[in-house]
Amino acid sequence: MECSLWATDGSKWRFLEHKGPVMAAPYEPLPSKVRFFYDGKQMKLAPQAEEVATFFAKMLDHEYTTKDAFRKNFFKDWRKEMTSEEKSKITDLKKCNFNEMGEYFKAQSEARKAMTKDDKLKIKVENERLLQEYGFCIMDNHKERIANFRIEPPGLFRGRGDHPKMGMLKRRIRPEDIIINCSKDSKHPKPPPGTKWKELRHDNKVTWLVSWTESIQGSIKYIMLNPSSRIKGEKDWQKYETARNLKKCVDRLRNQYREDWKSKEMRIRQRAVALYFIDKLALRAGNEKEEGESADTVGCCSLRVEHINLYPEKDGQEFVVEFDFLGKDSIRYYNKVPVEKRVFKNLQLFMENKQPEDDLFDRLNTSILNKHLQELMDGLTAKVFRTYNASITLQQQLKELTTDENLPAKILSYNRANRAVAILCNHQRAPPKTFEKSMQNLQTKIDAKKDQLSDAKRDVKSAKADLKVRRDEKSKKLEEQLMKLEVQATDREENKQIALGTSKLNYLDPRISVAWCKKWGIPIEKIYNKTQREKFAWAIDMAEDDYEF
Repeated sequence: MECSLWATDGSKWRFLEHKGPVMAAPYEPLPSKVRFFYDGKQMKLAPQAEEVATFFAKMLDHEYTTKDAFRKNFFKDWRKEMTSEEKSKITDLKKCNFNEMGEYFKAQSEARKAMTKDDKLKIKVENERLLQEYGFCIMDNHKERIANFRIEPPGLFRGRGDHPKMGMLKRRIRPEDIIINCSKDSKHPKPPPGTKWKELRHDNKVTWLVSWTESIQGSIKYIMLNPSSRIKGEKDWQKYETARNLKKCVDRLRNQYREDWKSKEMRIRQRAVALYFIDKLALRAGNEKEEGESADTVGCCSLRVEHINLYPEKDGQEFVVEFDFLGKDSIRYYNKVPVEKRVFKNLQLFMENKQPEDDLFDRLNTSILNKHLQELMDGLTAKVFRTYNASITLQQQLKELTTDENLPAKILSYNRANRAVAILCNHQRAPPKTFEKSMQNLQTKIDAKKDQLSDAKRDVKSAKADLKVRRDEKSKKLEEQLMKLEVQATDREENKQIALGTSKLNYLDPRISVAWCKKWGIPIEKIYNKTQREKFAWAIDMAEDDYEF
């Protein structure tokens, strides 16, 4: 793939035309029969307060609404939307009864599931109409698909992990909040009648079409091109090529930071130890925190003394460092890792005469580290290390784990290789709410299949010679089906708390997976779904079965 898009002046396009975003539907007040009660008495809420109350009511069955931080943040933000009269009466969330609201939304959900084919078809037709009108743009004579052209509706923020802002109100985004980016000479998107956009911009050095600032963390959100677009494909390709370039010089870089552990300058030692952790443990550099975010999250450069414990060599055991901190999205990072003696001694030195809340690397920050990385290799960042180590781990694991077995076993090997990467990158998830139930259902299927197989084997023994061949074939087929179910159960159990998707979509060179599929004769759709195949079309076209990262 030739990287033709990136002009020398930094421009990403010459012409860009689109219809703008689809705004969230306005709030529809609840029917009068659906009541809200406070302290046992019915109370009619004004539309603004009622809308926010419905967000909570829709989540009554979710564990979030039992969490103190969620409830506290929700109540504080909800009160801001109340009239002065409502505010004076509603002072305690425990006295609020949202049950009728909750039941109403459950009934609506059931009604949607029970819709007729005609009703479903009407919705499908309308969605297709919106897609054709808003879901594509023209960029430099190419019709390109837009990723998500709908503005997210208001609701309650959930966050990942134990996010301190969970339960806060995600406010409705209005046209006045939105910046449109398009060509001067294009047909400009029109705002809804009676409104206007915040700004109309013509910046061809960026690839986003629409942007706005969300209300929880003050971060900027974008409407971008679909991952399958030409411009995204080239950007992806470029990202993985940079990581492959690191492969060529990674040994030199590792030798360099090992030498730097002995430097007379403390700042160089700190930088070298941090780089070792970024390389060995795929830690983020830090600085992921959005402006105004109060979550106590850290990365490698912002680690504090309290985030690590040191265990010296003892009875032949290795030097061990224990990490325990909240990383990006408030996901806990906990790991005990053996380290080289010089790293251990340096950490002891960095911690000398410091309080638990003091910075571990007090002579280092992300900008110092990134400047150093740029000097080591053009385009090198902490994320490039992460991408390199994730991709190389996948390639090595696939070589070690894949054997010439049947298809389900090969898929299990692939998922195990992917899981090794997800563990390296600390991509965790909470076990799905339905996990236990789905595992029970799967076990029931396995037990039933075992019974069928026992019956079939009994039949083979008692059958006459002319029936034995057919019944033996049936028995073999049942054995295959049983093994497939057992592999599925193993895979599901191992994936319970690991999120495979993040690394698969963002850190793993897709050409490794495509080459593996081609080498072992595995249909690509067993590894990538339709959306992923569109995103990685460039890799599917490009990679041969002997591709090496």
